[in-house]
Amino acid sequence: MSEAQNPYNQLATDFTSLVKCGRSLPLGGFPALPRPEIPADAPKALYFAPHPDDETIQGGLALRLLREARWNIINVAVTQGSSAARKPERWEELQGACKFLGFDLRQTVPGGLDSVNVKTRAAEPQHWAKYVETISGILSEHKPRAIFFPHEHDWNATHIGVHFLIMDALRQTPDLSSYTVETEFWGQMDTPNLMVEYDADLVGDLMAATSFHVGEVKRNPYHVTIPSWMLDNVRRGAELVGGQGGAAPSYLFAQLFRLQRWQGGQLESCWRGGRFLAASEAADSLFEA
Repeated sequence: MSEAQNPYNQLATDFTSLVKCGRSLPLGGFPALPRPEIPADAPKALYFAPHPDDETIQGGLALRLLREARWNIINVAVTQGSSAARKPERWEELQGACKFLGFDLRQTVPGGLDSVNVKTRAAEPQHWAKYVETISGILSEHKPRAIFFPHEHDWNATHIGVHFLIMDALRQTPDLSSYTVETEFWGQMDTPNLMVEYDADLVGDLMAATSFHVGEVKRNPYHVTIPSWMLDNVRRGAELVGGQGGAAPSYLFAQLFRLQRWQGGQLESCWRGGRFLAASEAADSLFEA
């Protein structure tokens, strides 16, 4: 077959054109999206973001809970990046991104925590204990229905550090009953148990929200490739969540999670095997009281 007869050449060219177009679009500054009225007694979800931008890249399920079930989504900025000079700018960018999506926002401490990683946990236990106390206090204050945080092998040192920080804080808050939703971005999970579908509008909103983090996406325009990442999640999730050899659902965009429940001072499984949640299904059905 000649190149002219191969229809996949045109498909690859179309993908190239889309990415080039995406890189030319404006960054941030968009008016806030419509936000539903949140009841005073609405369930809360705490999104423990390792860095400003994680709440937008991986925040699809949280956004679905806000829009579909009117949950109160609170992004907890664990750190504000490692560059002291960039912290004020990153905090401003984060405020814009959260306002755009409709997430509430709080700091752990002014300027965020520093050196949240396993080296600090091992070498500076007294320092780490203060971090754990801070997170435990936030958990006790809000008593969230669900907690979002990275899984233990998410490659980036701060992502991994935040995983262990949240787990240590949960152990220090044994009376808390909450769902735990582990996320992935830099490193893939070996054992996700949930794949959540997103429609194109929601994916576009996550891309636009990520573009508010101007300093980061100018360095690496990963906001434009979020759809490609989510396409690949469907490929992986079909078998990692659905079982080896399983048929892929007809999703285009999805994200993978590991959902469990923290109860009685330990993690418990929510179901056997894996679960798919389509865009047409209620997101809060995952979190039965």
